[in-house]
Amino acid sequence: MQLPFDAAAVRRGMIPAHIYNDAEVFALERERLFSRAWVFVGHVSEIPDPGDYVVRQVLADSFIVARGEDGEVRAMFNMCLHRGMQVCRAEMGNASHFRCPYHGWSYRNDGRLAGLPFHRDAYGGEEGFPRQGRTLLPAPALDTYNGLIFISLDEDAPPLRAYLGDFAFYLDYYTRQSPTGIELSGPQRWRIKANWKIGAENFAGDMYHTPHTHTSVVEIGLFREPKAEKRKDGATYWAGNGGGTTYKLPPGSLEERLSHVGYPDPMIETMKKTWSRGQLDVVGRDGFMVSAASLFPNLSLVHNWPRVEESDDVLPFISIRTWQPIGPDETEVLSWFAVDAGAPEDFKALSYKAYLMCFGSTGMFEQDDVENWVSLTHTAGGSMARRLQLNSRMGLRPDDTPLVPALPPEEFAGPGEARVGYGEYNQRHLLNRWLDHLEREVSA
Repeated sequence: MQLPFDAAAVRRGMIPAHIYNDAEVFALERERLFSRAWVFVGHVSEIPDPGDYVVRQVLADSFIVARGEDGEVRAMFNMCLHRGMQVCRAEMGNASHFRCPYHGWSYRNDGRLAGLPFHRDAYGGEEGFPRQGRTLLPAPALDTYNGLIFISLDEDAPPLRAYLGDFAFYLDYYTRQSPTGIELSGPQRWRIKANWKIGAENFAGDMYHTPHTHTSVVEIGLFREPKAEKRKDGATYWAGNGGGTTYKLPPGSLEERLSHVGYPDPMIETMKKTWSRGQLDVVGRDGFMVSAASLFPNLSLVHNWPRVEESDDVLPFISIRTWQPIGPDETEVLSWFAVDAGAPEDFKALSYKAYLMCFGSTGMFEQDDVENWVSLTHTAGGSMARRLQLNSRMGLRPDDTPLVPALPPEEFAGPGEARVGYGEYNQRHLLNRWLDHLEREVSA
């Protein structure tokens, strides 16, 4: 099947504008991308005890992500085997069994069919309809990394660790600051009239918008750095199936640089014992601190350190979010606050406040960004957008060679490819991954 846009143009960084609001493109994404990619659905800290569960979506498919009585985490398609009613309609809770509200069929929290009303009268008992071996349909593939739970609708999906590739090196900064790992609060959930790809691209590597979109946030003194254009001193990196941005830290030792972004001494000592030599060197030797990032297709992360309370001190927060597609012009955002489970309680409280101030549903950065994304999506739905190719070639010369070379290993200890300055390298990488999926037809 021929794609409804110029694929070769996407490879060159010239993006057909209508892909951000096109029903045919969205149908292809549903069929060829979200049917195969690994998608984040939660974290083990959300379901710590037997019977704990959350209900999460992968587009139109609802899954009960539950911890069984045996302690194992499972993801089960939220549809009764009888007449197809959703078995669980609460978003989260604790239950030993799930009971379908339509006809009363019940299932254990590991998915096994436990009972059905009038079994003998309606079905002839076990002889007529044996319950043995009947379970809610499991997700075709499930795996975890640092407690992050992913599922894939493709039973032949590559192993999760292989899918992450070298991006796992960077994912550790957000999700493994100590052996205890992170704990999540949330998610906050809201919908925006914007295409899901825009947010994923923005978090993957758009440092260029900060001096313009977020000028007011910087000017009111929320951050130590008085000039938003200092973002160009940081680096963008792409590795494996994801990439992100970094800030350039002031000169100093590893301890001084981690303290500069607000980490207390006990947490710094734990990071030193937990991270690899290369992970420590990116911060301590090279002076880069991770900021926003995206894992293809729709998981994004944020690490920032605003001022909190009435003080010149800053405090870091971490947020994890998914861009859940609802349609070509609508996205449901699920946003979690993440913090190291072993962090001091006062740090957790202030870090949560910093998260809400910046990237919660009413956060200052959030409001700035969404205004742009809604406008872009609306405009992309018109007829003129089909005549326009958006220029996403920042950082490339006309012959497709980069304007600036990748940082050598002695200047950037992380894997993948990193470059200092403004560029749309990561947005192009992400859209090339997107195109790789759309060009692969699904086997019959």
